[in-house]
Amino acid sequence: MVMLTTQEQAMLDGEQGPAVARAMALLVRYADALGAENFVETNNVAGVPGSASPWMKEYYAADGGDYRAVFSRFDLDSDDVVDVPRMNAFSCHLQGGMDPELWREQGMTEAANANFRYDEEQVAAHGIQLLKTCTPYLAGNVPVMGEHCAWMESSAVVFCNSVVGGRTNCEGRESTSAAMLARRIPNWGFHRDAYRLGQHSIDVQVSVDDVFDWGLLGYFTGATVEDTIPVLSGAITNPSLIRHKHFGAAAASSGGVEMYHMVGITPEARDLETAFGGPPRGERFVYDAQARRRTWETLNSVGQNTAVDFVMLGCPHYSIEQIVLAARLIEGRRVHANCALWIFTSRAVKAMADAGGHTATLRAAGAMLMTDTCSAISQAVPPGTRVAAFDSAKQTHYLPAIMGIEGWFGTTAECIDAACTGVWRGDLA
Repeated sequence: MVMLTTQEQAMLDGEQGPAVARAMALLVRYADALGAENFVETNNVAGVPGSASPWMKEYYAADGGDYRAVFSRFDLDSDDVVDVPRMNAFSCHLQGGMDPELWREQGMTEAANANFRYDEEQVAAHGIQLLKTCTPYLAGNVPVMGEHCAWMESSAVVFCNSVVGGRTNCEGRESTSAAMLARRIPNWGFHRDAYRLGQHSIDVQVSVDDVFDWGLLGYFTGATVEDTIPVLSGAITNPSLIRHKHFGAAAASSGGVEMYHMVGITPEARDLETAFGGPPRGERFVYDAQARRRTWETLNSVGQNTAVDFVMLGCPHYSIEQIVLAARLIEGRRVHANCALWIFTSRAVKAMADAGGHTATLRAAGAMLMTDTCSAISQAVPPGTRVAAFDSAKQTHYLPAIMGIEGWFGTTAECIDAACTGVWRGDLA
C-alpha cells in the first residue's frame, strides 16, 4: 500500500478542495495497482485534460455534459461532479482533433469545430498550455535530466526518457489529469534508477546517418526488443533532435519501446557498462544490410498501387528544420492534381514557418501546413484517398490500418516527388 506524506494525506482529506481530493484518490488507487511505495512530485504534466467529443458529453448529459462534468467523471473517475480549479502543476495539452483554421479541409463539421473551440476555452481557463502537439519538446516544454514528468504520447515519452534524460512512464489521460491537480505521480517504472538500465544489445553494422535510416533502425528496434530497453552501439552517426524523434516514434510503434540507450550518444549511456549498469545482459541482435532491407520491405508491404493520391508528412510533428526542407524540395513545383500534400506541425513551429515565409511557399505549391493533430489522430484524409505515402515509419505503421488504405514509406524527398507526380518511385538505396 502506498505511503503518503503529511501533505499528500491532507490533499486526500480535502484540504485543497474536492477536485484535488478526487485526484489524489485516483492516484492512490493507481499507485496501489502498480505496487508503488510512494509518490514523486512533478511539475511537468502533458495530457489531454477535459477535452471530449460530443458523444462523450452526451454520455454525461445528466451531469451537465460540460467540461466540468467530463473532467470530474471521466478524467478523475469521480462518483460526483466537482468544481475544477486551475491546475497546480505546469500542464500542457497535447494533440487536438482538428486544425483550428483548416478544419473544413479536414472534413470536420461546424458542430465539431464549435465543440473544439469550447474545449479550448475551458482548457486555457484552467491554466493549461495549449501546445496541441505530440512533440511538446519542440514547442517549449523541454525537461532536464532527472526531472520527474507525467506525459502521455508514446513518441514524446521515449524522447523524454532517452534523449534528455527526463523521467516519465507512458501515462494515460486519467493519471495525467490527476497529476495536474495533485502534482504527484507514482514512484514506479522509469522514475527509478534500476528500471532504466538496458536489457538487450543491438549491434548496428550498417551506416545510420540520416532521418530515413534512423526511422528504419527505430522500427527494427521496436519489432526486435518489443517493450524492453535496448542498448544500441555501432555505426550510428549524425545524431540530432529530429533523428531521435523519428527513431523513438518508430520504436514505440513497432514494439512499445519507452526508453533506449545509444552508447556515446544518449545521456545515460556514456559506455556499455553505464547503459547496462554492469556487463551487457539479455540477447544480442544485429542490424545489418539484410535486416535493413527486411525492415524496409515490411513497412512497404502495405503498398501495391503506385498511383499516390495523398502524402502526409509530420509524424511526429515536423520541426522547423523539416518544414524548411519540405519547402525547399517543393519550391518551383506543384502538387499533382490527383494528389494532396498535408504537413503537420505544432502551433509554435507553424508560427516560425509563417514568419519565415515557408508556409507561403508550401501553399503556393498546393500543400497545406496543418497544426494540432495528424491524420491518424483525427482519422482525416482527403476524400477518396486510396494510396498514401509517408516519411514516418510510425505513420506508415498506423494510418493504413486505421483508414483501410495502402501506404508507402520513404524519404522526405521521395514523398515530395510523389506528391508532385502522383506516382510512388521510392526505393531502398
